[in-house]
Amino acid sequence: MATASLSALDWQSPWLAPLAARGAPVAQAWGQGQPVAQALNDALAGQAAQTGPDALPAPSGLPHCVPQASLPDGEAYEAFIRRTGQLPTRDNRHDFFNGLLWLHQPAWKLRLNRLQADAIASQSAPKTTRGPLRDALTLFDENGAVLLGPAPLLAALRERRWQDLFLTHRALWREARFTLVGHALLDSLCTSPRKGLTAHVLLADPLALSAQDWAQKPFCPLPVMGLPGWWPGGAQDAAFYADAGVFRPLAKSRLPTDNARPCRS
Repeated sequence: MATASLSALDWQSPWLAPLAARGAPVAQAWGQGQPVAQALNDALAGQAAQTGPDALPAPSGLPHCVPQASLPDGEAYEAFIRRTGQLPTRDNRHDFFNGLLWLHQPAWKLRLNRLQADAIASQSAPKTTRGPLRDALTLFDENGAVLLGPAPLLAALRERRWQDLFLTHRALWREARFTLVGHALLDSLCTSPRKGLTAHVLLADPLALSAQDWAQKPFCPLPVMGLPGWWPGGAQDAAFYADAGVFRPLAKSRLPTDNARPCRS
């Protein structure tokens, strides 16, 4: 059964509103007693089919959620998904939010899964050992986001010029698109939306990156409560963004040089 806190989810919050159309019915079904896997499968059945090399071995190319016990002992989670087209799903908030991101960004999730599975298949070390590529993919899947928008915004984020990013160029945010990907980050936002919550942000289409690009961890750290309208605790003014414990400056030795590797966290 869903936890009591699930019924209190604010689907109008800026982090949940983009997921509300698909997510609220899943939450309602779980709250009424359906397992998370069943509720997600009902929603996935209405999704457009996925094709191409990233698609899973399932009629729709999308995963079919199954109980966690379906994952065999000793088989890596991502490899099992790629081999069977099945997504092991527990009745908890973490897997609920993971399922919502499969509903919201299926093409991105499929690409992450394929890259993970390919890396697992090619590695000679024990499957429990993660290299740079799998580390980066897991970090993005758990705590990532994508920001696409005007060049001055992206440049300010790369260089961590927070006042420019959020105040000087504030009007440019109307032309930007910020998309949450990390399901652990989403859970944290719904549970405890504190000022220091930070996403690992990609400044490019995830489908445009090679495995080599991902292995560089091409992420910019972005305190998400700095996004216009996200902070529920008061004004987002110059004093708010001057908090160097949250909005940290970039060391001069780490200034970025291109879009493929915008910055390292």
